[in-house]
Amino acid sequence: MDVGQLRAFLAVAEELHFGRAAERLHIGQPPLSRTIKQFESELGTRLLDRSTRSVKLTSSGQALVVPATEVLNAVRRAEEAVRSAGQGDAGLVRIAFAGVSTHRLVARLARLVRAHRPGIQLELSSQNFAQPAMKKLVQGDTDIALGRWDIIPPEVCARVVMRDSLVVALPDTHHLAGARGVSMARLAGEGFISLTPYEGAVLAERLRSLAQANGFVADIIQVTPDTQTALALVSAEVGCHLTLASVARNAADPHVVFVPLEDAADGVDLRAAWRRDDTSPALRAVLDEVINLDEADAV
Repeated sequence: MDVGQLRAFLAVAEELHFGRAAERLHIGQPPLSRTIKQFESELGTRLLDRSTRSVKLTSSGQALVVPATEVLNAVRRAEEAVRSAGQGDAGLVRIAFAGVSTHRLVARLARLVRAHRPGIQLELSSQNFAQPAMKKLVQGDTDIALGRWDIIPPEVCARVVMRDSLVVALPDTHHLAGARGVSMARLAGEGFISLTPYEGAVLAERLRSLAQANGFVADIIQVTPDTQTALALVSAEVGCHLTLASVARNAADPHVVFVPLEDAADGVDLRAAWRRDDTSPALRAVLDEVINLDEADAV
């Protein structure tokens, strides 16, 4: 039993006329008759009673109509699934993202993919730091990584998806809380709350290098595992914290003020990264959504 035989049988069963069934299948009537006879021979039973005047289903033929229809519907769904996957309309795409500043962008991306590519499933994985996300990407454990990196491996492509800049988080009682901007030099006597100096952690590295460029070593009075904890400590007037403008846009604590840092710093823009050799159509479809994200809506 094959799909061609089932299609031939159903066409005759529905038309109850070999000529009309042959036209519907775009074949000649003799090949159709041979297909039905061979099918009946393989099954060991007659499916159709035919005479010069009429064609009727036998009891065996009637019993075959529903399962034959189900088989052809399943084949059609399988063909559509394969076609959709090949066109990037279906599949699984894994995304690893790092930092609180990425959360709104990831939510926006998920909405766009669901609206434009409902057949694609996103598997989201939040990381505390960007470097683990890049490691997962290189090892093939994720398909897209979102983060900030100073070094991009040669086997990886990356593109900026959100511009960003540095700001200083201060308690609202701080004497610089009302400033329109602040230089790193003016922060020489401040106590800093820093993120864990994880390998490749951009903010911890920027704090160290900017302080050094201004002739001092940052006084780190406490190290925290994540941005939320750091901002809670700022709110409690424990110290100040070097962070990102995108974090400031997502913060809601009225006791924390964010002042732009006047010192320029490269490499704080958010980037999407993917493996150069990954040819998945679903990945390309999601990357189109990532790259075309409206920055004003995403941040």
